[in-house]
Amino acid sequence: MLFQNRKDAGRLLAAALKEFRGRNCVVLALPRGGVPVAAEVAEALDAPLDLLLVRKIGAPRQPELAIGSVIDGGTPIIVQDRELISLTGTSPRQFDEICARELAEIERRRKFYIGDRPPVPLEGRVAIVVDDGLATGNTMRAALQAARLRRPARLVMAVPVAPAGTLEYFRDQADQVVCLATPEPFGAVGYFYDDFSPTSDAEVIRLMRDQAAVHAANPNVEAGGLFPFLKQHREG
Repeated sequence: MLFQNRKDAGRLLAAALKEFRGRNCVVLALPRGGVPVAAEVAEALDAPLDLLLVRKIGAPRQPELAIGSVIDGGTPIIVQDRELISLTGTSPRQFDEICARELAEIERRRKFYIGDRPPVPLEGRVAIVVDDGLATGNTMRAALQAARLRRPARLVMAVPVAPAGTLEYFRDQADQVVCLATPEPFGAVGYFYDDFSPTSDAEVIRLMRDQAAVHAANPNVEAGGLFPFLKQHREG
């Protein structure tokens, strides 16, 4: 195994990202599995931690087949795989209906995980998007597109492990790609963790709360919306 667990992977990934400490960066996690990894990175870089919520849009008769993605709420960003939409015979109405359901789930999860606080601003900052690994990379692709639209000065993709072929695609999607290992044959992300048990909602909430507490005294971070989240969870 390459990593004991996600926390171990996060510590190793943080070491590979140490150049960004002090460079006004924001760490963005893909829930749920990316949050424990990203929390270690955020702590090491002394950076705020936020979420990028992405939901797959599955084909009507093959829900496991992603024909698109929807990212975050507020102003949703929708990614369509037009080739697969055509091949699966998905009508525009069907796509819109599935998309609406997934967007509602994103809004539910964001409120559940971080309350009513707005996303941490990315404009002019270094945005580091973190997950626990890549397989096909569809979710990460959508997340990077969403992050790019928020106009960071630099967009970095960081993962502990990924297949080399998939990783190569992302060199055009991010300004910098950081990956600790590209083993072959690949198989699945979980093959490279000793403990790859699912990350619970409770753990996501705890990690987000803890990171908010670390930065609550920082007025620059407070302006980005972390303090209201911490206050809400303390009062709740």
